[in-house]
Amino acid sequence: MDRRLRGPVRVVGAGLLGASIGLALREKGVDVVLDDVSPAALALAVDYGAGRRPADGDDPELVVVAVPPDVVATVVERELTAFPRAVVTDVASVKTGPLERLRASGADVGRYIGSHPMAGRERSGPTAARADLFVGRPWVIAGHDAITYQRAAMVEDLALDVGATVVPMEPDSHDLAVAYVSHAPQLVSTLMAARLQEAPDGSLGLAGGGVRDVTRIAASDPGLWVQIIGANAANIRPVLADLRDDLDRVLAALDDPDGQGSPRTIAETIAAGNRGVERLPGKHGTTKRFAQVVVLVDDTPGQIAALLQFIGEIGINLEDMRLEHSPGAPIGIVEVSVVPEQEQRLVEELEGRGWRIAAAWA
Repeated sequence: MDRRLRGPVRVVGAGLLGASIGLALREKGVDVVLDDVSPAALALAVDYGAGRRPADGDDPELVVVAVPPDVVATVVERELTAFPRAVVTDVASVKTGPLERLRASGADVGRYIGSHPMAGRERSGPTAARADLFVGRPWVIAGHDAITYQRAAMVEDLALDVGATVVPMEPDSHDLAVAYVSHAPQLVSTLMAARLQEAPDGSLGLAGGGVRDVTRIAASDPGLWVQIIGANAANIRPVLADLRDDLDRVLAALDDPDGQGSPRTIAETIAAGNRGVERLPGKHGTTKRFAQVVVLVDDTPGQIAALLQFIGEIGINLEDMRLEHSPGAPIGIVEVSVVPEQEQRLVEELEGRGWRIAAAWA
Protein backbone atom coordinates (compact mmCIF):
# COMPACT_ATOMS: atom_id res chain seq x y z
CA MET A 1 0.00 0.00 0.00
CA ASP A 2 1.04 3.64 -0.45
CA ARG A 3 2.95 4.42 2.72
CA ARG A 4 6.16 6.08 3.88
CA LEU A 5 7.02 4.04 6.97
CA ARG A 6 8.35 0.52 6.47
CA GLY A 7 7.75 -0.61 10.06
CA PRO A 8 7.58 -2.11 12.48
CA VAL A 9 6.30 0.82 14.54
CA ARG A 10 6.06 0.29 18.28
CA VAL A 11 3.31 2.24 20.06
CA VAL A 12 3.59 2.48 23.84
CA GLY A 13 0.22 3.39 25.31
CA ALA A 14 -2.99 1.90 23.97
CA GLY A 15 -5.34 4.76 24.83
CA LEU A 16 -7.18 7.05 22.44
CA LEU A 17 -4.11 8.47 20.66
CA GLY A 18 -1.99 5.33 20.71
CA ALA A 19 -4.77 3.05 19.48
CA SER A 20 -5.82 5.61 16.84
CA ILE A 21 -2.24 5.77 15.53
CA GLY A 22 -2.19 1.99 15.43
CA LEU A 23 -5.48 1.78 13.52
CA ALA A 24 -4.36 4.40 11.00
CA LEU A 25 -1.01 2.69 10.36
CA ARG A 26 -2.59 -0.76 10.15
CA GLU A 27 -4.85 0.56 7.39
CA LYS A 28 -1.63 1.41 5.53
CA GLY A 29 -0.29 -2.09 6.04
CA VAL A 30 2.33 -1.12 8.62
CA ASP A 31 3.27 -3.71 11.24
CA VAL A 32 2.27 -2.09 14.56
CA VAL A 33 3.44 -3.43 17.92
CA LEU A 34 1.33 -2.28 20.88
CA ASP A 35 2.37 -2.17 24.51
CA ASP A 36 0.66 -0.83 27.62
CA VAL A 37 1.03 -1.19 31.38
CA SER A 38 -2.68 -2.03 31.49
CA PRO A 39 -3.34 -5.58 30.24
CA ALA A 40 -7.00 -4.72 29.74
CA ALA A 41 -6.26 -1.66 27.59
CA LEU A 42 -3.75 -3.64 25.55
CA ALA A 43 -6.18 -6.50 25.02
CA LEU A 44 -8.92 -4.12 23.88
CA ALA A 45 -6.65 -2.27 21.46
CA VAL A 46 -5.42 -5.56 19.96
CA ASP A 47 -8.99 -6.86 19.65
CA TYR A 48 -9.97 -3.65 17.84
CA GLY A 49 -7.19 -4.22 15.32
CA ALA A 50 -4.84 -1.42 16.36
CA GLY A 51 -1.79 -3.71 16.35
CA ARG A 52 -0.27 -6.86 17.78
CA ARG A 53 1.33 -7.74 21.08
CA PRO A 54 5.11 -7.46 21.53
CA ALA A 55 7.22 -10.45 20.51
CA ASP A 56 10.83 -11.49 21.03
CA GLY A 57 13.06 -10.01 18.38
CA ASP A 58 10.94 -6.93 17.66
CA ASP A 59 13.19 -4.28 16.11
CA PRO A 60 11.07 -1.18 15.46
CA GLU A 61 12.28 1.64 13.26
CA LEU A 62 10.08 4.06 15.18
CA VAL A 63 8.69 4.11 18.72
CA VAL A 64 5.68 6.30 19.50
CA VAL A 65 5.16 7.02 23.20
CA ALA A 66 1.51 7.83 23.92
CA VAL A 67 1.37 7.86 27.72
CA PRO A 68 0.22 10.41 30.34
CA PRO A 69 2.36 13.58 30.50
CA ASP A 70 3.88 12.87 33.91
CA VAL A 71 5.63 9.70 32.73
CA VAL A 72 6.56 10.70 29.17
CA ALA A 73 10.26 11.37 29.84
CA THR A 74 10.66 8.17 31.86
CA VAL A 75 9.08 5.99 29.18
CA VAL A 76 10.95 7.71 26.33
CA GLU A 77 14.26 7.12 28.11
CA ARG A 78 13.37 3.46 28.65
CA GLU A 79 12.46 2.99 24.98
CA LEU A 80 15.67 4.70 23.79
CA THR A 81 17.65 2.22 25.87
CA ALA A 82 15.61 -0.84 24.88
CA PHE A 83 15.71 -0.12 21.13
CA PRO A 84 19.07 1.50 20.31
CA ARG A 85 18.38 1.67 16.55
CA ALA A 86 14.93 3.26 16.79
CA VAL A 87 13.85 6.87 16.57
CA VAL A 88 11.54 7.70 19.47
CA THR A 89 8.81 10.33 19.54
CA ASP A 90 6.04 11.14 21.98
CA VAL A 91 2.62 12.68 21.39
CA ALA A 92 2.18 14.55 24.68
CA SER A 93 0.70 18.04 24.61
CA VAL A 94 3.77 19.72 26.19
CA LYS A 95 7.16 19.51 24.53
CA THR A 96 9.77 21.53 26.44
CA GLY A 97 9.65 19.68 29.77
CA PRO A 98 10.25 16.13 28.46
CA LEU A 99 13.18 17.28 26.29
CA GLU A 100 14.81 19.08 29.23
CA ARG A 101 14.40 16.08 31.52
CA LEU A 102 15.83 13.72 28.91
CA ARG A 103 18.84 15.97 28.41
CA ALA A 104 19.39 16.18 32.16
CA SER A 105 19.29 12.38 32.46
CA GLY A 106 21.92 11.92 29.75
CA ALA A 107 19.53 10.12 27.39
CA ASP A 108 20.38 9.85 23.69
CA VAL A 109 18.25 12.76 22.48
CA GLY A 110 19.89 12.40 19.08
CA ARG A 111 17.23 9.72 18.47
CA TYR A 112 14.36 11.56 20.16
CA ILE A 113 12.07 14.24 18.78
CA GLY A 114 8.81 15.29 20.40
CA SER A 115 5.62 15.68 18.41
CA HIS A 116 2.00 16.56 19.07
CA PRO A 117 -1.05 15.73 16.95
CA MET A 118 -3.67 18.44 17.45
CA ALA A 119 -6.50 15.96 17.56
CA GLY A 120 -8.59 14.26 20.20
CA ARG A 121 -12.07 13.46 21.45
CA GLU A 122 -14.03 14.02 24.65
CA ARG A 123 -14.00 10.22 25.10
CA SER A 124 -10.85 8.32 26.02
CA GLY A 125 -9.46 4.80 25.87
CA PRO A 126 -8.97 2.30 23.04
CA THR A 127 -12.70 1.90 22.45
CA ALA A 128 -12.86 5.58 21.40
CA ALA A 129 -9.99 5.21 18.90
CA ARG A 130 -10.52 6.06 15.22
CA ALA A 131 -8.30 5.45 12.22
CA ASP A 132 -9.31 8.85 10.79
CA LEU A 133 -8.70 10.83 13.98
CA PHE A 134 -5.70 12.68 12.51
CA VAL A 135 -6.89 13.24 8.96
CA GLY A 136 -6.43 16.89 8.02
CA ARG A 137 -5.29 17.83 11.52
CA PRO A 138 -2.01 19.64 12.33
CA TRP A 139 0.77 17.44 13.71
CA VAL A 140 3.48 19.51 15.36
CA ILE A 141 7.04 18.21 15.16
CA ALA A 142 9.17 19.95 17.78
CA GLY A 143 12.69 19.82 16.41
CA HIS A 144 15.89 20.48 18.32
CA ASP A 145 19.55 20.78 17.38
CA ALA A 146 20.61 17.32 18.60
CA ILE A 147 18.65 15.32 16.02
CA THR A 148 19.43 15.01 12.32
CA TYR A 149 16.97 15.82 9.57
CA GLN A 150 17.04 12.21 8.40
CA ARG A 151 15.88 10.93 11.77
CA ALA A 152 13.30 13.67 12.23
CA ALA A 153 11.91 12.83 8.78
CA MET A 154 10.70 9.49 10.13
CA VAL A 155 8.28 11.29 12.44
CA GLU A 156 7.14 13.42 9.51
CA ASP A 157 6.45 10.16 7.66
CA LEU A 158 4.34 8.98 10.59
CA ALA A 159 2.24 12.15 10.53
CA LEU A 160 1.76 11.98 6.77
CA ASP A 161 0.90 8.27 6.82
CA VAL A 162 -1.97 8.88 9.27
CA GLY A 163 -3.29 11.78 7.16
CA ALA A 164 -2.10 14.73 9.24
CA THR A 165 -0.46 17.99 8.16
CA VAL A 166 3.10 18.49 9.40
CA VAL A 167 3.80 21.72 11.32
CA PRO A 168 7.45 22.23 12.39
CA MET A 169 7.87 24.25 15.61
CA GLU A 170 10.42 24.82 18.34
CA PRO A 171 9.42 23.11 21.63
CA ASP A 172 9.01 26.38 23.55
CA SER A 173 7.03 27.98 20.71
CA HIS A 174 4.73 24.97 20.67
CA ASP A 175 4.09 25.17 24.41
CA LEU A 176 3.25 28.87 24.20
CA ALA A 177 0.96 28.24 21.24
CA VAL A 178 -1.05 25.48 22.92
CA ALA A 179 -1.44 27.64 26.01
CA TYR A 180 -3.44 30.06 23.84
CA VAL A 181 -5.34 27.63 21.61
CA SER A 182 -5.89 24.64 23.88
CA HIS A 183 -4.92 24.81 27.54
CA ALA A 184 -6.32 28.22 28.57
CA PRO A 185 -9.51 27.65 26.50
CA GLN A 186 -9.97 24.35 28.35
CA LEU A 187 -9.94 26.16 31.70
CA VAL A 188 -12.22 28.95 30.47
CA SER A 189 -14.68 26.39 29.12
CA THR A 190 -14.54 24.42 32.35
CA LEU A 191 -15.07 27.48 34.54
CA MET A 192 -18.09 28.56 32.52
CA ALA A 193 -19.55 25.05 32.60
CA ALA A 194 -19.07 24.95 36.36
CA ARG A 195 -21.25 28.07 36.68
CA LEU A 196 -24.11 26.12 35.12
CA GLN A 197 -24.36 24.14 38.35
CA GLU A 198 -25.84 27.26 39.92
CA ALA A 199 -28.23 28.05 37.05
CA PRO A 200 -31.90 28.34 38.11
CA ASP A 201 -34.08 25.29 37.55
CA GLY A 202 -35.48 25.28 34.04
CA SER A 203 -33.05 27.83 32.66
CA LEU A 204 -30.87 25.28 30.89
CA GLY A 205 -33.82 24.39 28.68
CA LEU A 206 -33.11 27.68 26.93
CA ALA A 207 -29.53 26.66 26.10
CA GLY A 208 -28.61 27.19 22.47
CA GLY A 209 -25.51 27.08 20.34
CA GLY A 210 -23.67 29.79 22.23
CA VAL A 211 -23.39 28.12 25.61
CA ARG A 212 -22.90 24.71 24.00
CA ASP A 213 -20.00 26.04 21.91
CA VAL A 214 -18.35 27.63 24.95
CA THR A 215 -18.70 24.55 27.18
CA ARG A 216 -18.22 21.69 24.69
CA ILE A 217 -14.68 20.84 25.80
CA ALA A 218 -15.55 21.05 29.48
CA ALA A 219 -16.49 17.34 29.39
CA SER A 220 -12.84 16.32 29.70
CA ASP A 221 -10.83 13.97 31.91
CA PRO A 222 -9.82 15.83 35.13
CA GLY A 223 -6.85 13.54 35.82
CA LEU A 224 -5.30 14.09 32.41
CA TRP A 225 -5.83 17.85 32.49
CA VAL A 226 -4.26 18.22 35.93
CA GLN A 227 -1.07 16.87 34.36
CA ILE A 228 -1.29 18.93 31.16
CA ILE A 229 -1.99 22.21 32.95
CA GLY A 230 0.71 21.58 35.53
CA ALA A 231 3.27 20.83 32.82
CA ASN A 232 2.53 24.06 30.95
CA ALA A 233 1.63 26.32 33.86
CA ALA A 234 4.30 28.91 33.06
CA ASN A 235 2.68 29.61 29.68
CA ILE A 236 -0.94 29.28 30.74
CA ARG A 237 -0.80 31.62 33.72
CA PRO A 238 0.00 34.85 31.79
CA VAL A 239 -2.90 34.18 29.40
CA LEU A 240 -5.32 33.72 32.28
CA ALA A 241 -3.88 36.73 34.14
CA ASP A 242 -4.59 38.96 31.13
CA LEU A 243 -8.06 37.44 30.89
CA ARG A 244 -8.61 38.23 34.59
CA ASP A 245 -7.62 41.86 33.97
CA ASP A 246 -10.10 42.07 31.08
CA LEU A 247 -12.79 40.52 33.26
CA ASP A 248 -12.08 43.00 36.07
CA ARG A 249 -12.61 45.88 33.62
CA VAL A 250 -15.91 44.39 32.51
CA LEU A 251 -17.01 43.87 36.12
CA ALA A 252 -16.19 47.49 36.93
CA ALA A 253 -18.28 48.60 33.96
CA LEU A 254 -21.20 46.42 35.08
CA ASP A 255 -21.19 48.08 38.50
CA ASP A 256 -22.56 51.17 36.72
CA PRO A 257 -23.47 50.13 33.15
CA ASP A 258 -24.77 53.61 32.29
CA GLY A 259 -21.86 55.43 33.90
CA GLN A 260 -19.24 57.36 31.98
CA GLY A 261 -16.96 55.02 30.08
CA SER A 262 -18.88 51.84 30.87
CA PRO A 263 -20.62 51.44 27.48
CA ARG A 264 -17.28 52.08 25.78
CA THR A 265 -15.56 49.41 27.90
CA ILE A 266 -18.19 46.82 26.94
CA ALA A 267 -18.07 47.80 23.26
CA GLU A 268 -14.27 47.66 23.13
CA THR A 269 -14.28 44.28 24.85
CA ILE A 270 -16.67 42.84 22.27
CA ALA A 271 -14.71 44.46 19.43
CA ALA A 272 -11.45 42.98 20.72
CA GLY A 273 -13.11 39.59 20.64
CA ASN A 274 -14.14 40.20 17.03
CA ARG A 275 -10.52 40.94 16.11
CA GLY A 276 -9.31 37.83 17.90
CA VAL A 277 -11.77 35.60 16.08
CA GLU A 278 -10.72 37.12 12.76
CA ARG A 279 -7.19 35.83 13.38
CA LEU A 280 -8.31 32.21 13.57
CA PRO A 281 -7.51 30.32 10.37
CA GLY A 282 -10.49 29.11 8.37
CA LYS A 283 -10.83 26.50 5.68
CA HIS A 284 -7.48 25.36 4.24
CA GLY A 285 -5.62 27.62 6.68
CA THR A 286 -7.05 30.87 5.32
CA THR A 287 -8.38 33.75 7.39
CA LYS A 288 -11.30 34.35 5.02
CA ARG A 289 -14.61 35.04 6.74
CA PHE A 290 -17.76 33.25 5.67
CA ALA A 291 -21.43 34.13 5.63
CA GLN A 292 -23.83 32.08 7.76
CA VAL A 293 -27.31 31.05 6.65
CA VAL A 294 -29.58 29.47 9.27
CA VAL A 295 -32.13 27.02 7.87
CA LEU A 296 -35.01 25.49 9.84
CA VAL A 297 -35.65 21.82 9.05
CA ASP A 298 -38.31 19.42 10.22
CA ASP A 299 -37.08 16.92 12.79
CA THR A 300 -37.74 13.96 10.51
CA PRO A 301 -35.41 11.50 8.75
CA GLY A 302 -33.79 12.69 5.54
CA GLN A 303 -34.24 16.44 5.95
CA ILE A 304 -30.59 17.34 6.47
CA ALA A 305 -29.51 15.04 3.66
CA ALA A 306 -32.05 16.69 1.35
CA LEU A 307 -30.79 20.16 2.30
CA LEU A 308 -27.16 19.28 1.64
CA GLN A 309 -28.03 17.60 -1.65
CA PHE A 310 -29.94 20.68 -2.80
CA ILE A 311 -27.05 23.00 -1.93
CA GLY A 312 -24.77 20.77 -3.97
CA GLU A 313 -27.18 20.67 -6.90
CA ILE A 314 -27.26 24.46 -7.20
CA GLY A 315 -23.46 24.52 -7.27
CA ILE A 316 -22.71 26.29 -3.98
CA ASN A 317 -19.74 25.01 -1.99
CA LEU A 318 -20.50 24.40 1.68
CA GLU A 319 -17.61 25.74 3.78
CA ASP A 320 -18.87 24.61 7.19
CA MET A 321 -22.01 23.41 8.95
CA ARG A 322 -23.37 23.35 12.51
CA LEU A 323 -26.43 21.48 13.79
CA GLU A 324 -28.65 22.38 16.72
CA HIS A 325 -31.98 21.03 17.93
CA SER A 326 -34.60 23.49 19.06
CA PRO A 327 -35.68 22.44 22.60
CA GLY A 328 -39.33 21.52 22.81
CA ALA A 329 -39.97 22.04 19.10
CA PRO A 330 -40.18 19.52 16.23
CA ILE A 331 -37.55 21.36 14.21
CA GLY A 332 -33.81 21.37 13.79
CA ILE A 333 -31.53 24.30 13.10
CA VAL A 334 -28.83 23.97 10.44
CA GLU A 335 -26.29 26.79 10.20
CA VAL A 336 -24.37 26.58 6.93
CA SER A 337 -21.37 28.72 6.03
CA VAL A 338 -20.64 29.90 2.50
CA VAL A 339 -18.47 32.58 0.92
CA PRO A 340 -20.21 35.96 1.32
CA GLU A 341 -20.74 36.45 -2.43
CA GLN A 342 -22.88 33.28 -2.53
CA GLU A 343 -25.06 34.16 0.46
CA GLN A 344 -27.84 36.03 -1.35
CA ARG A 345 -28.20 33.42 -4.09
CA LEU A 346 -28.29 30.61 -1.52
CA VAL A 347 -31.05 32.34 0.44
CA GLU A 348 -33.10 32.98 -2.72
CA GLU A 349 -32.65 29.42 -3.99
CA LEU A 350 -33.57 27.88 -0.64
CA GLU A 351 -36.66 30.06 -0.18
CA GLY A 352 -37.68 29.33 -3.75
CA ARG A 353 -37.62 25.62 -3.00
CA GLY A 354 -39.64 26.11 0.21
CA TRP A 355 -36.92 25.94 2.83
CA ARG A 356 -37.43 28.24 5.85
CA ILE A 357 -34.64 30.72 6.54
CA ALA A 358 -34.26 31.91 10.13
CA ALA A 359 -31.33 34.26 9.63
CA ALA A 360 -28.51 35.15 7.30
CA TRP A 361 -25.52 37.30 7.98
CA ALA A 362 -21.99 37.83 6.72
